[in-house]
Amino acid sequence: MSLKAYTGKTRVRSCGLLIEENKILLVKLKSPVKNKEVWLAPGGGVAFGETLSETLLREFEEETGLKISVEKLVHINELIEPPFHAIEFYFLVNRTTGKMSLGTDPEHSDQEQILQKLQFFSQEEIRSIEVAPDYLKNELWVQKSAGFKAIEVYQV
Repeated sequence: MSLKAYTGKTRVRSCGLLIEENKILLVKLKSPVKNKEVWLAPGGGVAFGETLSETLLREFEEETGLKISVEKLVHINELIEPPFHAIEFYFLVNRTTGKMSLGTDPEHSDQEQILQKLQFFSQEEIRSIEVAPDYLKNELWVQKSAGFKAIEVYQV
């Protein structure tokens, strides 16, 4: 698999947290960072000139077959594991239309697809799987019980 799209630069990602019936939708993929199977929130890289919301609408539909509305930013994660560096923005989203089906990643050829499975997980179920970032196992559920107050973003 070609890792050129992911290495040697800072990658900005927009990710969606779809929670229905107290379960979160995650996608299983072969992680280029960890070189193993990991469950992640659907999302992906921001294209030049694209907003975080536009990216999320596109990526969510590509990966899950679902159209969504973007609600609010609830978490920012920075991953630095050389040669990988990503800044990830996590938004609460709502399903608007579509039938859930595993999509494809246009950054990879048909033979090198990394997306493997889609599934909803409860807070208990998520504790027994390999998930990234750790925020999805713990803090997400604390925020959920507190009503998902949007995070404050400060300029530095």
